[in-house]
Amino acid sequence: MPEGHTIHHLAQEYAARFSGTPTHVTSPQGKFSDAAALLTGAELTRTDAHGKHLFLRFRDSDWVHIHLGLFGKVTFGDAPAPPPTDTVRLRLANAAAYVDLRGPTTCALITDAEKRAIHDRLGPDPLRPDADPATAYARVRRSRTTIAALLMDQKVIAGVGNVYRAEVLFRHGIDPYRPGKDITPAEWGALWTDLVGLMREGARDNRIDTVRPEHTPEAMGRPPRVDDHGGEVYVYRRATLPCHICGTGIHTAGLAARNLFWCPTCQTK
Repeated sequence: MPEGHTIHHLAQEYAARFSGTPTHVTSPQGKFSDAAALLTGAELTRTDAHGKHLFLRFRDSDWVHIHLGLFGKVTFGDAPAPPPTDTVRLRLANAAAYVDLRGPTTCALITDAEKRAIHDRLGPDPLRPDADPATAYARVRRSRTTIAALLMDQKVIAGVGNVYRAEVLFRHGIDPYRPGKDITPAEWGALWTDLVGLMREGARDNRIDTVRPEHTPEAMGRPPRVDDHGGEVYVYRRATLPCHICGTGIHTAGLAARNLFWCPTCQTK
């Protein structure tokens, strides 16, 4: 499932290609046909992202709510658009570009009030200017749940997924099994600030890199990571491989319905 930086990157891409131009909206698959008929010819006036939720506004108050889920994919291309396949849930097209949405968990036309209700049930998103880290910490410090599970709870903090969860805990030496109530205000402040920086870079570059300059392949004289996920990381999907810092084999275990990765030597706080 895409992490929050990907959704913010998509929001920027939709805006760059379609804002302010009449847009042809179709649903070749048919599941969004009625809404597409209402929207076609309208201008895309705003894009928004919160956690793993993407919102496209047409006119003043018609919002398309998209959640990619596990299987959703978005493909951009330059005009002229090729004939769509029958797996395309939503296509936007104008004189310069097109974009196809396939396999989302959610693709629905919603109102302003329905959009607000989605925001209200989500935790603060480190990539949003209105995000309040104190709101997230208030939930964290009351909980006996592990910090690794809390970071994946979208009601606590929105947009953090499995990669950022594992990597930010490693970068701050925090045992992923520590209860939320044991995370100090200073530790939470450092985690939040780091997530803001890492996720901004991810949204800008459309990939996740979490290693510090002194731990890059060039700095350490090691081979670059080879993984279909891409990006240089410390622990994510590096089970049994040596830690870049101490050489201990990286551990893995299931937590919050996902595979957790950590270094038992470096993460002792």
